[in-house]
Amino acid sequence: MTAFKKSRPDGLLLAPAAIGATPATAGPRQGFTLVELLVVIAIIGTLVGLLLPAVQATREAARRMQCQNNLRQWSQSLHNHESSRRYLPAAGEFPKSNWSALARLLPFVEEDALQRLIDFSRPYAEQPAVTPYRLPLGICPSEPQDRARLPATASGATHYPINYGVNEGTWFIYQQSTGSTGDGVFQVGVRTRMADILDGASSTLGLAEVRAYQPYLGSASGPSSAGVPTPAVPSDLIPYGGTRKDTGHTEWVDFKVYETGFTATFPPRGGRGTGDPADVDFVSSPEGKVAATPTYAAVTARSHHAGLVNASLLDGSVRAINDDIATTVWRPMATRSGGEVATDDR
Repeated sequence: MTAFKKSRPDGLLLAPAAIGATPATAGPRQGFTLVELLVVIAIIGTLVGLLLPAVQATREAARRMQCQNNLRQWSQSLHNHESSRRYLPAAGEFPKSNWSALARLLPFVEEDALQRLIDFSRPYAEQPAVTPYRLPLGICPSEPQDRARLPATASGATHYPINYGVNEGTWFIYQQSTGSTGDGVFQVGVRTRMADILDGASSTLGLAEVRAYQPYLGSASGPSSAGVPTPAVPSDLIPYGGTRKDTGHTEWVDFKVYETGFTATFPPRGGRGTGDPADVDFVSSPEGKVAATPTYAAVTARSHHAGLVNASLLDGSVRAINDDIATTVWRPMATRSGGEVATDDR
């Protein structure tokens, strides 16, 4: 068989060995080596690693601003309530009613349809259609436990948590047998007027952030008498003992301080909980559970924002309070008529 021979463009025949040969003038092949590819991947990974924290910081800043907007609307609702009714809502109208101050503010945060479902003459436990409702303005966007609290028993009710509490003072809350109340703006069974805020609306706290499902110690052995000094540090509460519960601030309908209030016993705490004793609240006894037993509470303002807690003043302004604020500055901001002069180191 005759071998097939290719010819050159000029007509001359090519030798069989030359067929398929790479021309001497052809350049090197184009492409990445494995080492170059790995270097590129490493550079891209480094850039992504640098970018993610910036994206997360931007998202958190947006969530923090939304949280401040929520607080601003609650603050505005206080002014609207006071303008309409001539007083601020009580922390709770106990013993006539166990509904919270936030429930009384519903018409002023565009939730009037929800409030019309409420019969304030009956306990919230008898109105299960209301308690599971998620208040859109009640949850901070940074709250990781934005979920309903399911009933512990078949006869219980579903509840929804809250991330904003009203200012109930510095330590003492209420004693039913004497009618005594605390030094905060929101008192149990007492309706405060703006004229009662002798320390000035621009120097007095209205609301602050709290965490949903906040652990607290309840049913403690004391204090059991009136006039007990405010503890200086969380470790001062250890002798009182108590049973730990992880259901603080899980019922926006409930007037109790560990559900819809806070106290300035200790400075606010921002960021995630660390598990130390300062991350657990304290309530000696629920308000009115035993008429002669006083209620003391160290229910700290807390947030999931690193290093700060959002709070509103009674003049309607909202501020980010650093969690390194001095106790001597923070406590005076919670009293309605203490006569203290608070230095602004916020």
